[in-house]
Amino acid sequence: RYSSEQDFVADLRQMWFGLYSRGDGEPDSSGFEHIFSGEVKKGKVSGFHNWIRFYLLEKQGALNYLSHNFDGPWDSYPDVLGLQFSWEGFHKELGSAFIGCSPEFEFGLYSLCFIARPGRACHLSLGGHRLSIQTYSWTKSTYGPGKRFIATAYIITP
Repeated sequence: RYSSEQDFVADLRQMWFGLYSRGDGEPDSSGFEHIFSGEVKKGKVSGFHNWIRFYLLEKQGALNYLSHNFDGPWDSYPDVLGLQFSWEGFHKELGSAFIGCSPEFEFGLYSLCFIARPGRACHLSLGGHRLSIQTYSWTKSTYGPGKRFIATAYIITP
């Protein structure tokens, strides 16, 4: 897929951190921001799939965990959780996140699935348990011939 490590790193940088517009035409969003930090769109939380950010905002009182609808099959970390929460008054009706893993692990896993299976479910085995990651490309703009930004990536909970 890549002729050199430099090409691979440059592509990762663009697909994750390249800016595009999710709203009024101003380049104001990236896949990394959407997935790891979260955004508010049309009065609802969008993205926000990172447990560390979740933990820090909850500790500050800016986020309120409401409930979960799925707890992964793992007895240790990382685990997966399907959850609901409110963030500064905005609601996330259903979200999913790895719990207890490094951001590097998530970044690597989401990158692998986006490159190998863009726009569809990427089925994996983690610790002997099945896991699916859904990715989507940003289709309204590109950063090169046939190159698409990451719009989102998240764990599919049953």
